Amino acid sequence: MIFMSWLKTFTLMAFLTALFLAIGYYFGGTGGMLFGLAFAGIMNFLAYWYSDRFVLWIYKAKPLDTKKHRNIERMTERLAEKAGVPKPRLYYLDTETPNAFATGRSPSKGVVAVTKGLVEKLDDDEIEGVIAHEIAHIKNRDTLTQAMAATMAGAITWIGHLFFFGDRENRNIFSYLLLFIVAPLAAMLIQMAISRSREYAADRTGGAISNPLSLAAALGKISKAAEEKPMRGGNEATAHMFIINPFSAGGVASLFSTHPPVELRIKRLKEMA
Repeated sequence: MIFMSWLKTFTLMAFLTALFLAIGYYFGGTGGMLFGLAFAGIMNFLAYWYSDRFVLWIYKAKPLDTKKHRNIERMTERLAEKAGVPKPRLYYLDTETPNAFATGRSPSKGVVAVTKGLVEKLDDDEIEGVIAHEIAHIKNRDTLTQAMAATMAGAITWIGHLFFFGDRENRNIFSYLLLFIVAPLAAMLIQMAISRSREYAADRTGGAISNPLSLAAALGKISKAAEEKPMRGGNEATAHMFIINPFSAGGVASLFSTHPPVELRIKRLKEMA
C-alpha cells in the first residue's frame, strides 16, 4: 500500500512536470522550458508539503468545536482505532451543502473536514458512515495524491493564463487549444483516474469499519443536496477530494466526473450489507 502511494505520487509529479516543460517550451523555447522546470520544481515541493493546508485555506476551514460536537469526536476516535490509524484532526467548513473530505500527507497528519450542512442535516449513523469513508482514504494513503492533484490542477490553470495573457503577439489557435482544452483536460483525467477507483475502495473500507447501509444512506442524501443546491464559492479543482462532487457537473462536464455514479456506489454498499 505504501509503495503504491509513493508510485502514484511520483507519477503525478513526473506527468505534471512534463506538462509544465511542454507548455514552457511551446511558448518560450529553451528559456520557457527552463522556467517550466523551475516552476514545476517549486510546485512539486509546495504540493507535497503544503497541499493539505492549501485546501483547508481555500475553504476557510476551522478546527471543529469538539466540545459542541462531542459525538463526532467520539465516533472519529472509535473508527480510527478500528481502522488502525491515528485519530485525524477534525475541521469544519461553514457551508450549508452537506459534504466532507480528508487530507494530509500521511496517516499521522490526517485531517477530516466536515461541512455545517453535513453536521446539521444527517443523523449520527450517517455522519459516522461518512467519517468512516474519509478515514478509509487516510488509511489507504489517498489523501496526499488527492491534495497534490488539486494543487497542481490549480497551478496548470494559473500558468496557462500567465502565458496566455503575457504573450499576446504569438497567440494563435494552438494557444487556445493548449491553454483552454489540453491542459485542463489533462488535469481532469488525472483527477478522474485517481478518484474513481479510490472512491470504491474507500466505500468498501469505510463500510467494513462502520455500517455500509448508513454510508449508503448518507451518499444518497449528500448527492441529492448537491444536485438541488451545488456548493458555491469553492474551487472545482478540489471536487475529487469530497465524498460526493459538491459542484454542478451537468452536460459535457459529467463525462469527466471525478466520482463513480452514486447509484452504483450505493448498490455495492447494500450488497456488502
